[in-house]
Amino acid sequence: MNNKHITSALIAAAALLTACDDSFFEVKDPNGEPLEEYYTTDAHLQEALTAAYDPLHWPDWDGTAYNALNVDAEILGDDFWVGGNSVGDNQHWHRLFNFEGDGNNTLATLWTDFYSGIKRCNDVIKYVTYGGSTAEKLLSYEMQARLLRVYYYNILWHYYGNVPFYLENLSTPYTAPQMTADEIYAALMPELEAIIASDALPMRWPASDAGRVSQAMAYMLYAEMALYQNDTQRYAKALEMMKEIIGSGQYDLMADFADIWTESGEWGVESIFEVNYNDDNARRDWGTPKAVGGTVLPTLCSPNTWPGGDGWDAGSDGWGFLPMRVETFDMYDEADTRRDATCWDVRGVEYNVRYQDTHIWLGKYRPYTDNCKDCPTSKNLNYNNNLRIYRYAETLLNAAELSLLTGSGSADALKWTNLVRQRAGLPALASVSTDDVIDERHLEFVGEGKRYFDLVRSGKAASTLVPDAYGYRTNAWTPSKKHIPLAQSELDADPSLVQNNY
Repeated sequence: MNNKHITSALIAAAALLTACDDSFFEVKDPNGEPLEEYYTTDAHLQEALTAAYDPLHWPDWDGTAYNALNVDAEILGDDFWVGGNSVGDNQHWHRLFNFEGDGNNTLATLWTDFYSGIKRCNDVIKYVTYGGSTAEKLLSYEMQARLLRVYYYNILWHYYGNVPFYLENLSTPYTAPQMTADEIYAALMPELEAIIASDALPMRWPASDAGRVSQAMAYMLYAEMALYQNDTQRYAKALEMMKEIIGSGQYDLMADFADIWTESGEWGVESIFEVNYNDDNARRDWGTPKAVGGTVLPTLCSPNTWPGGDGWDAGSDGWGFLPMRVETFDMYDEADTRRDATCWDVRGVEYNVRYQDTHIWLGKYRPYTDNCKDCPTSKNLNYNNNLRIYRYAETLLNAAELSLLTGSGSADALKWTNLVRQRAGLPALASVSTDDVIDERHLEFVGEGKRYFDLVRSGKAASTLVPDAYGYRTNAWTPSKKHIPLAQSELDADPSLVQNNY
């Protein structure tokens, strides 16, 4: 199926949300009604909720920096190089790749993008108290906003660790106490548990609402956070959530791994959560980076001056970021069907070679001309490739790992791991360990932003993220690198903030 209804809703709301900044919520509406009166209709509440979803689309390029979430994570790992035109192109990525980031070379826009999201979520949570719809809808709007807020904080927590935390919007001087990573986790998990306990969100939304956060998405977020924190006290609960998704019958593996990454595969049976992008009626352009439309990700992660072929027209322009390491291609068994879907191998094709180019690119998000053909603005900014966040394959591998970690059943862990392997065309394992599950995750999720965090949480980062034989990464990861530096601009704006010991 191919449904992008949340994106369509954004287009419909564009006339009311033209600026895409939070000033929309700081003033009376154009008709002069106070906010307490404006947000007493279902249509206006849905506008606010749509605005809370909007920052999901921003990180790939928000007009300040290119920070697609999967690229941000992958440049920290061991499957890709940074690439681009030179070591000075998107220098923050190159510096973070070599574990030498600083306040001026960090993922600064994630901070501004997702705190904007948090602010908008807080608005929705406030506005639903004004009424304006049925009790069932109001509860759903509230829980969607609260779940989005946890998701936004989760990203900040993963990267920065120690960040300001607030659940109600700030007043002058617009600062909040900076909490430690452990304190952030301790605050978020009870909130996430309360959202789940409300049972206000469906396990899976109908196709007409594809793009909304769901109960299954909440479960996946819960397992991700518990595993990253190594919170053994919550493993059993996380396992039960994975089992509930498995037992729901609403999700399954797609038969062909390659089909996941096609437009027709978006919101397929395997998809638990995606960020919608659409080339139809796209308004995103160089002067309007946060407007409704597509994603620049395929342009970022593809070869420069393409000669034509493989479904991408001659003269198409990629920027050469995120070239895949040859070692990543080579780790796949030749029988593994994931290899050719994951690795776009164009060795032998001539084009303009950029920095660190290996002629192997990320096939999951590679560009196709058909994926931006309906765009009326700049096509290379508006591919319709949805960003996959959580898939059922991860549910199975989460369940396998949690089952082993809790000692609740190696037979189930083996069954779930082998389901993923068998879909890839590989023989079943006879036994399984947590290392086997991490290895399977590596093969399954290349380019999806999972690998670096798996290395950190499993204790493998220090031995894996070391200087390479090419002279590109000259520094080794250490535990102090777990949390990237806070942006200097944020430290200047709030002198009470403490920089991470990077």
